[in-house]
Amino acid sequence: MKRLAFLFLALAAPLAAQAQVAATGDYLARMDGDGDGRIALDEYQDWMSYAFDAMDRNRDGMLAPEELPGGKGKPVARAEYRARIAATFNKQDVDRDGFLSAKELSAPPR
Repeated sequence: MKRLAFLFLALAAPLAAQAQVAATGDYLARMDGDGDGRIALDEYQDWMSYAFDAMDRNRDGMLAPEELPGGKGKPVARAEYRARIAATFNKQDVDRDGFLSAKELSAPPR
């Protein structure tokens, strides 16, 4: 699982540079699809799925080994990937209100 996370991060770095922002407030604004000033789980998952989307060349919702960096590894379903993102969201949602504030978004997951 750690290896897979590393692979996602390695692929995501160039993509993240395209979406680079200057401050947490800018990052929140880009993720905040409904403009309410906070990030809901689905907004967070949608934003953080850019790495999965970039690797899923055939757009079937599954990362096959040949789509993973190095062409190796176990297949990864979109639902599994989104569940991992949800786990990170839940760690960052310190006040447990179901949303991430700018403060929670800028803090590392606990």
